[in-house]
Amino acid sequence: MWPDRRALDLFEIELPILQAPMAGANGAAMAAAVSAAGGLGSLPCAMLSADRIREEAAAIRAETDRPFNLNFFCHAPEEPDEATLEAWKARLAAYYDEFDIDPATPVTAPNRAPFDAAMADLVDELAPAVVSFHFGLPAEDLLERVKATGAVVMSSATTVAEARWLEDRGADAVIAQGSEAGGHRGMFLTNAVASQVGTFALVPQIADAVSIPVIAAGGIADGRGVAAAFMLGAAAAQVGTAYLFTPEATISELHRAALAHGSADETALTNVFTGRPARGLVNRVMREVGPLSDAAPPFPTAGGALAPLKAKAEAVASPDFSSLWSGQAMTLGRRQDSGALTRRLASEGLARLGGSPG
Repeated sequence: MWPDRRALDLFEIELPILQAPMAGANGAAMAAAVSAAGGLGSLPCAMLSADRIREEAAAIRAETDRPFNLNFFCHAPEEPDEATLEAWKARLAAYYDEFDIDPATPVTAPNRAPFDAAMADLVDELAPAVVSFHFGLPAEDLLERVKATGAVVMSSATTVAEARWLEDRGADAVIAQGSEAGGHRGMFLTNAVASQVGTFALVPQIADAVSIPVIAAGGIADGRGVAAAFMLGAAAAQVGTAYLFTPEATISELHRAALAHGSADETALTNVFTGRPARGLVNRVMREVGPLSDAAPPFPTAGGALAPLKAKAEAVASPDFSSLWSGQAMTLGRRQDSGALTRRLASEGLARLGGSPG
């Protein structure tokens, strides 16, 4: 029924809908619901311990025997020097005063660890059907270990050059992440965020440049987007922001409220929350400090100094210092469960392509 079955056959799924892994915004419940519905559910692992990943994977398998994806970051960690950290705290000093926070309060950045040998051991133990990466691919020896388990490997590309790099190094599929997408850019060969390409232009260029299946990501939240992805040469669509409207999303009520009232022109790429560019709804700290700031320490350390401010603001129901990740298609989001959303995206998309939802 679908004009391109390569992703369906590669991932052994029924519907060409991939749920984007969203660290801090989804866990086993969403991944299981999407996989059970026939799509590919994803568990973001970059902020989880090995034991927690085991628990979440077990929870998914308790709900469905269908394939799911474990997602990892593979960035090269940078240690900021003390001067950079102090300059960042100085940039935020007025906010510390406003909330009566002691500037000497110890800060710890949220853990976003890159894929390593211990995680390769865990992949071998858990044997997921799919393993995906963000920010490129891990070292060759680690990648070989992942592929030896039989897992399908994919990663995100924001340029044609990145897509070719991924294919040349053994990726089985590439996610073409357009600038519309919410959350962190998957960029790894460039830091030129100002020239990021939109999904509509990126997907066909990557589809022409590589022989492996392409998954379109960015700005896809309904059947029209799914159909457009296929028309542009993709073999599947990856959806993130639309899943934030589901009950399985683990975001805060403040985040849900912001999404419900947001619009496409109210998002921006910012590095103030983590040190890497990511798309989110604009709030006070993004307007006043960023959205992109040269003072932000390297990923993921920028978030440490913001944590006390976030806690104080959220205590009075303010999202002024919270990362409200969102893509540009949030107004297309609907309140329904993750399984129903997956089936609707596929059914509407297939109908637009002239097929039968069967």
